[in-house]
This record gives sequence, structure tokens and C-alpha cells, in this order.
Amino acid sequence: QVALEESGGGLVQAGGSLRLSCTAPGRTFRSNIVGWFRRAPGKGREFVASVGRNGISTDYADSVKGRFTISIDNDRITAYLQMNSLKVEDTAVYYCAASNLWDFTREADDFGFWGQGTQVTVSS
Repeated sequence: QVALEESGGGLVQAGGSLRLSCTAPGRTFRSNIVGWFRRAPGKGREFVASVGRNGISTDYADSVKGRFTISIDNDRITAYLQMNSLKVEDTAVYYCAASNLWDFTREADDFGFWGQGTQVTVSS
């Protein structure tokens, strides 16, 4: 697996915002789909959002729709997850992932490239 690198996690109060970044060190994102997943304490890995090859088409989990925005820069060097109106239940380790599939997927097994994760903690 090619390692991706996430950054931007941290501690924020409920209602606040954070922006996560993801890069593929030394290369651009050649994969078709770039996505974000998260794992909350005691829970499995959960799909959050993904962006397609054109950088415009997106897919969001219902739990974050309207609050989170995924994007990727035109050079496909950095992908972002802008998280607004954060809730305590958004607390998790967030992972960046990339997939060579052409169709959107929410299955973690369809993503062959992963980062190590960045902690996001939302306090009440």
C-alpha cells in the first residue's frame, strides 16, 4: 500500500471547525477516488466523504452532509476535508484513502491506499 499523510486534526469545541489535509508524499493523487473515513472509539471504520476524478463529483455520509466539504486541488496534490458545525459524535480518528475504482464506493475494502490517521476530538 502507498502511504498517504493526513494533517490538521486536533481538539475543538462543539460547533467549531477544522480542516484536514491529505497528501501522497512525493506524488500526486493518481487514483480516481479520494475519500475520508473515520473510526470512533469502540466502533468500526465509517465512510465520511469522497471526491471523484473530476474533482467535482462528491459523495457524503448522511451524518456529515451539509456540515463537511471534501475537495481536492487542481493539481491533485492535496485533498481536504473541511469540517464545520462539529459535534461531539464526530470525535474519531480520521483516515484519508484512495481508490482506483471509477464508481463511487463507501466500502473501505475498495480503497487500496491509506494514511495513518489523524485524531479529531470534539468537546462539549
